[in-house]
Amino acid sequence: MPIVAHTDLPAFEQLRREGQVILDPDRALQQDIRELHIGLLNMMPDAALAATERQFLRLINGSNRIAQFYVHPFTLEELPRSPTIQAHIDRYYQDFDQIRAEGLDALIITGANVSHPNLADESFWMPLIEVLDWAIEQVTSTLCSCLATHAVLQFRYGQTRHPLPDKRWGVYPHRVVDRRHPLVDDVNTLFDVPHSRFNEIDREQFAAARLRVLVESAEAGVHLAVSEDGFRIVFFQGHPEYDTVSLLKEYKREVTHFATAQRDTYPPFPEHYLGSRDRAILDEHRERVRAARERGREPPPFPDAHIIPDLDNTWHDTAAGVVGNWMGNIYQVTNNDRGLAFMDGVDPKDPLGLGR
Repeated sequence: MPIVAHTDLPAFEQLRREGQVILDPDRALQQDIRELHIGLLNMMPDAALAATERQFLRLINGSNRIAQFYVHPFTLEELPRSPTIQAHIDRYYQDFDQIRAEGLDALIITGANVSHPNLADESFWMPLIEVLDWAIEQVTSTLCSCLATHAVLQFRYGQTRHPLPDKRWGVYPHRVVDRRHPLVDDVNTLFDVPHSRFNEIDREQFAAARLRVLVESAEAGVHLAVSEDGFRIVFFQGHPEYDTVSLLKEYKREVTHFATAQRDTYPPFPEHYLGSRDRAILDEHRERVRAARERGREPPPFPDAHIIPDLDNTWHDTAAGVVGNWMGNIYQVTNNDRGLAFMDGVDPKDPLGLGR
């Protein structure tokens, strides 16, 4: 069964408007189906907070129909928020202490914006480590996205991310390099994943940490890896949760930063994302923006309506397949109690029976 709208989080209603099935709590109670409780630690900045909610809820809801999914969003109070977003958090998000007391079957940790080269200097570092320490001991499996992956590699494995020469930004082809793992069972062996980052953990660092790499790209590096036991921690370095228009919105934001002199250079296109017609439209727009900036005039409106119809999504189905496999295996190795409660005969050090 799908996600249960157990709160009035606005994302639930938006997903309904998209045509997705979202269960009301009363109807959910009538179903004799297992519950899975999934935490969503949303560390994204204000502008992306609600979109990130929807993206991960959509990915979870489209993954499979084996259980009723209850999603529990929370964040870290050390992250600066505007009054409007703080009001949203106060109304719709849960407190970590409550989540810790009630337990989770699974946890997703999003990326975040950072302001220091060393993640340990961020104000949210120690609170994040507290959540991660608890999750690794008490939650069946934790899925780390982008910045969260870099944080775990640093604090748990001593592998510090390093800056890239240029921002890795676009949609890149990836190949499954370890087909034996259940997370990549019955998914395409060649598929795309969006990336958007200035730093990375490379293949050699994943190997030094003795992590198992499942999916990587010749251009974009490692995307999907798992912890030594094969399941306790799942690492995404890309952004398979992205909407079709997510990279276009990022590009538009950077164009606006150039137009308002918040950046000196005009942003490049996200790689492997735009067709030749769209690039031509945006090339013309660039010249108009530059002219407006030189003359101190208002920039022309961004041509969203001309670009969006041409965009293709070449990653969501495979992302949903991977997340569905993740959910399915959590369902198999947990019992009806929340937290790290394995069924009889399941080895916590090797929950999927990988024999490693």
